Amino acid sequence: MAKKKTLFECQACGFQTPRWMGKCPSCGEWESLIELSAEQIKFLKESSTTSSPAGTKAKAQPITEIDEENFIRFPSGSRELDLVLGGGIVPGSLTLIGGSPGIGKSTLLLKIAGNLASVDKSVLYVSGEESTGQIKLRANRLNANHERLFLLSEINLERVLNEIDRRDYDFVVIDSIQTLYSDETPSAPGSVTQVRTITFELMRLAKNRQIPIFIIGHITKEGSIAGPRVLEHMVDTVLYFEGDSNSELRLLRGFKNRFGSTNEVGIFEMRRDGLLDAKSFAGRFFDKEKLSAGSALTIIMEGSRPIVIEIQALVAEAYGHPKRSSTGYDNNRLQMLLALLEKKLDLPLGTYDVFINVSGGIRITEPAADLAVIAAILSSFRDRELSAETLFLGEVSLTGEIREVPALAQRLREMETQGFKKAVLPSKPLEKSSIKCFVASEVGKIIEWIFI
Repeated sequence: MAKKKTLFECQACGFQTPRWMGKCPSCGEWESLIELSAEQIKFLKESSTTSSPAGTKAKAQPITEIDEENFIRFPSGSRELDLVLGGGIVPGSLTLIGGSPGIGKSTLLLKIAGNLASVDKSVLYVSGEESTGQIKLRANRLNANHERLFLLSEINLERVLNEIDRRDYDFVVIDSIQTLYSDETPSAPGSVTQVRTITFELMRLAKNRQIPIFIIGHITKEGSIAGPRVLEHMVDTVLYFEGDSNSELRLLRGFKNRFGSTNEVGIFEMRRDGLLDAKSFAGRFFDKEKLSAGSALTIIMEGSRPIVIEIQALVAEAYGHPKRSSTGYDNNRLQMLLALLEKKLDLPLGTYDVFINVSGGIRITEPAADLAVIAAILSSFRDRELSAETLFLGEVSLTGEIREVPALAQRLREMETQGFKKAVLPSKPLEKSSIKCFVASEVGKIIEWIFI
């Protein structure tokens, strides 16, 4: 008689073992391992293999003989969301949206659902956290009341799938993936097995029926999507909201997109009538009139758009162990810049606390702001204001060399548009510009131009 195969899985981290343990050896949680059923073990084997069905043989084709797949997109009614998605919503796509609580995930998707319903598309909005009455109140505020928008307050996956089978929907929203559970999986909603099973079923539904499905995901305290990493691997697109929930501006950044680029960023504005496209974001991340000591301006590229932002620094005498902290800027890069300033400029920063903040809740992902960070630190250290008409652009290397940044011509054109007059750069620009440029090729020379 064949021995029954058993498999236990940790509901906290997804660790699997053929025997039960009281404590998970991977994450250290107690009593977190549960036995998977024969159907679940079969599902895991099927979802982890990419081989062809039994009895068939896969045959490779030359890439030159394969036809391109043209995706027919349709607009969401939001210019910024379409920009991040790569031009619009792709039928049959599975999209995951994450972000901190209250940042606008549900608000944005309910507004998008209303936009699509207004153009005669049948939309289903599934909520496992709110009643239909609560969603109705928000829809009134968002002007999203349309006959083709259907609400369903349900956490059982099988009932949700039955509702989708009952009517031919063009768009589905799941709010949120961590609240759903399947009767076929004996674990709590939000567990590793539940999230994986439900995501697989939604992915199969999206591909078979060509229905675009948007999923809202909770995030952990570290800022990543809660649940197993396989969730992000299975979906087609992963979008994250960034920004301060107390600020009006929100940034939607793509971290994975099988149908387009991940370089673009959507900028939204939270208003009384919902999360809307920011019509004008020029000047929203800095204030020329309130530029004080410790503040420096730079211009970064978010996708194809240049944005002027303010870098704020606070350098204060330390009482005890000196602290280094940054918000919106890489802390390891800050440590490197401080060590460079001590070596090249003989600044006694080892006895000072240094804090860096990027205004507006934006997060810098390119090194072009290094020179502005150094300028802000020097301004705060010397307690002298920098010119509100000067921008600092340049990447700083470990040797103290200031290197050029990409898309310089586009950045300078944006500076001209917003009325700036001067820029500190690593070299003279190739194209003619009305901006007066000061060259600082290495960190030691920045002192010559920093207070111009």
